Order: sequence, then C-alpha cells, then structure tokens
Amino acid sequence: MKIPAPRPWRRAARGDAGRITAFVLPLMVALMSFGGLALDGGLALAAKNRCLGEAQEAARAGAQALDLAAYRADGTIRLDPAQARQLAQDYLTDIGTDGTVNATEDTVTVTVTTAQDTQLLHLLGIDELTVTAVGTAQPQPGISTPE
Repeated sequence: MKIPAPRPWRRAARGDAGRITAFVLPLMVALMSFGGLALDGGLALAAKNRCLGEAQEAARAGAQALDLAAYRADGTIRLDPAQARQLAQDYLTDIGTDGTVNATEDTVTVTVTTAQDTQLLHLLGIDELTVTAVGTAQPQPGISTPE
C-alpha cells in the first residue's frame, strides 16, 4: 500500500491575491487603537488620581496658615494668603511636583498639571496625554490652633 504524499497548499487564484491583507491591516490598526485607549487611558486615569492627591495635600498644607492675630483678637478664622501660598508651594517642591497656587483669606486652590507618556498610542502619533487636577482647602472651625 502506497501512502500519498501531502499536498502542497493551493495557490490563490490571481484575482484573490492580497485581499486578506486589505482586510487585516485596518482591523489591526483598530485593535491597536482600542488597546492603546485602554492601556494609556488607564495610565492617564492613574496619573490624574496621583495629581489630585498631590493638589489636595498641597492645598491642605496651605490651609494651615491661619491669621493668628485675627484669631486671637476676635476668634475670626481666616488664612494669611501669602503664608498659605508659601506653605502649599513648599509642599509641592518637597514632593517634586510643579503646580500653581492661589490663596485668599478663605480658600487655598492648587492646580497640578503633568504629562503622561503613552505606551501604545505613540504608535498612532500621540506621544503624551496632559493631565490636570485641582485641589482646594479651607480652614475649618473647631480645629485647635497653636497658641
């Protein structure tokens, strides 16, 4: 009994050559785009959470700058804006983050902006995503103050 030799792959007809490539190429680009959105979107969300935490902590640090003269005189709780800006900016410098600080007698507002490098979207020409977060803090009544 004779075993037949395996058949080589059949060649596509001349009219079919290259059609699968025309279908697979856009499909692969779409899959890479969705994967890039999922991965880089998750990294951007994590960076946003990190920026928000940094901004809120810097604002809380600035909100500790009470105007002690006003508090001792009549119990008014308000901030010393210059000292609040300095405390918030010092906190940002200590953690190695850049941000802008705005302080009034009532509120400290800190804005932190960072650039998150992309992992997959750079293949589509998007090299980084800009992430911004804003944190605010106010002095709270009832909290003991230094005498």
